[in-house]
Amino acid sequence: MARIHCWRQGQPQKWLRYSVMAILMSLLIVIGFGRAPALAVTPRHYTEMQFPPAPEVKIPPYTRFELSNGLKVYLVEDHELPLVSGVATVYTGDRLEPADKIGLASIVGQVMRIGGTTQHPAEVMNQFLEQRAASIEIGINTTAGSGGFSALTEDAEEVMGLFAEVLRQPAFPNEWLEFSKNQWRGSIARRNDSPDGIASREFQKLIYGADSPYARTVEYKTLDNISRADVVNFYQRYFYPNNMQLGILGDFDTEAMRSLIENLFGDWQPTTNPVGRELWKSLPPVRQAKMGGVFLVDQPQLSQSTVQLGHLGGKLDHPDNAALSIMNEVLNGLGGRLVNEVRSRQGLAYSVYALWAPQFDYPGVFVAGGQTRSDATVPLIQATLTELEKIRTAPITEAELARAKDSVLNAFIFNFATPFQTLSRVMRYDYYGYPQDFIFQYQKRLEATTVADVQRVAQTYLQPEKLVTLVVGNASAIKPPLSDLTPDAKVTKIDVSIPNAKS
Repeated sequence: MARIHCWRQGQPQKWLRYSVMAILMSLLIVIGFGRAPALAVTPRHYTEMQFPPAPEVKIPPYTRFELSNGLKVYLVEDHELPLVSGVATVYTGDRLEPADKIGLASIVGQVMRIGGTTQHPAEVMNQFLEQRAASIEIGINTTAGSGGFSALTEDAEEVMGLFAEVLRQPAFPNEWLEFSKNQWRGSIARRNDSPDGIASREFQKLIYGADSPYARTVEYKTLDNISRADVVNFYQRYFYPNNMQLGILGDFDTEAMRSLIENLFGDWQPTTNPVGRELWKSLPPVRQAKMGGVFLVDQPQLSQSTVQLGHLGGKLDHPDNAALSIMNEVLNGLGGRLVNEVRSRQGLAYSVYALWAPQFDYPGVFVAGGQTRSDATVPLIQATLTELEKIRTAPITEAELARAKDSVLNAFIFNFATPFQTLSRVMRYDYYGYPQDFIFQYQKRLEATTVADVQRVAQTYLQPEKLVTLVVGNASAIKPPLSDLTPDAKVTKIDVSIPNAKS
């Protein structure tokens, strides 16, 4: 209080005088002495800038063990923050659901979480998590089921106990099953609202076939076929300890965590049914459904077109995937051929791309395309095909190779940006049966890729005769017409109306 009184009486303290002097000296330096060195700095073009090489990527130490019931466990200690998180991966997926009950797997995953457990109803579980700023999530996608949790270190044991309940004792109450089905019905009703969504969905059907596990869609009819018994049966078929991986990352002691996992999951009885990758052997082989052709989804209300063209692709473990990644980089992004030529020079697209997109355990797709105004639709497709033919028939330049390699290799380190990414990658490779050093094998192939390799893979894997072309747009506004793209002038229209639509 004494200092405040003196200030109000106009008696500045000694520290204030020193502060004023310091400010004045700073201004003199900035205004006077600071000017000469600033003028001496010569701006350089970005191509002249030099950066140190990317750091070597190393996988941090982790502990792996297996319980007597077959549960595979991975532990990574990370004491940077007082947090613990976990992820469980289950050998299942919506590709294993019956063809007349599409949507079943997704509903199982959703209701496992929102429906609560046999010991903790949904509202009790939600309140428990909210009070602790914790989370638990469950979901099932095409090739896997997954669950996760996160919690403060002090709450980790309790949250893990609840997470174990969700995995082992889901309640599947009827009211939450109906809630999930109604959410899906709303999604079906809105699925034609987005041209991008239409294009992606219908392109998958053209490549894999409308009945393929990798392209089929949820319909009102398939939802109506799903009962609570179906949900319980699907869960009971796949959720077992010997059909699951569990990874824990965070602020814990490994031995103490190992003991906790044994207490929570050790008495869970395994199944004698086929598990793991054995489950996938019954899936039909993947073959391209449509070979060539031009297809149109007519949307008269649109003023622009969304284009996708491509054919069946390959898997991630193919030895040529590294060279195909370099090819991707030459074609795409800022400085890539498609952006430079089709978008920037010719002005034919808002966006344009071409991508070899492999999958882990089934063939992915090669897909190219973009978005453009209606009257530029055919020129966009023709210009994209021209660029694909160029990379097939003529070698790229050494400069293009260097740029693409730098870009892909520099991005490589972001595969390991966080301990969680590293743990997820280790578990993913185990899940799909890949060697643990797969990513480093890929890195070596990237470094060894040559100009000749890029042309070889482009010639081998880009197959013009198999290209399927799909356009979502206003047929009457597409001038020249799509028929100019085919020798027989045939364009097949696709009906995307929703079967048995409900309000």
